[in-house]
Amino acid sequence: MIWPLPGDCGARRASASAIRPGRLTRSHTPGVAEACRLILVGMMGSGKTTIGRLLSERIGWPYLDNDELLRRLVAATPRQIAARSGEERLRRSEAAALRLGLEQPPPCIIGAAAGTILDPASRRAIQACGLVVWLRATSTTLQQRAAGAAHRPWLDSHAAAWTRRAVEERYPLYGAVANHVVDVDRTAAEAAAVEIGEWLSSTHPECRISDRAAPNLPALV
Repeated sequence: MIWPLPGDCGARRASASAIRPGRLTRSHTPGVAEACRLILVGMMGSGKTTIGRLLSERIGWPYLDNDELLRRLVAATPRQIAARSGEERLRRSEAAALRLGLEQPPPCIIGAAAGTILDPASRRAIQACGLVVWLRATSTTLQQRAAGAAHRPWLDSHAAAWTRRAVEERYPLYGAVANHVVDVDRTAAEAAAVEIGEWLSSTHPECRISDRAAPNLPALV
């Protein structure tokens, strides 16, 4: 992969710490192009795809899901990549899919694969390229939602222990890049989409919000 991303994603900001639900991190003031690119981050089971699509319908921006971008790049699912080439190759492929999404012109919504937060270059790109919303859930909620997940083979066994370790490792990293936090344990997907849309329109009125649904995966540039 070639980093950094294009010039409109070139800004950098300081990390935030101890982010509370709904708090906006003001250490970075995005330009218009950045502000009109919304990036959803969080663990598998946090609802990125569901909330991203509902939000797309609500504000009229296309939703780019990391797994769908991955299939565009390599014509394979995450499980297939992991089975054929291992988890490390999957992580590199997911980072490439994230890059492809971040290269698309705004406005758009991007759902980042959960593990991309572990890669420093991906974290810098996420920070540089738009507004970041962390969909935060407890490990209990994540375990319940991920039970029987078909696309992450490392959850086939020892899911509870894996999830607890991943939460401990990743949550400080999600918090460091987030502009806004939604605690999805207590928030239905529809309500989360409404909250994010209202937050976006109130904090970044320069971004054009439409009441017309956008295609979920438009032609990529």
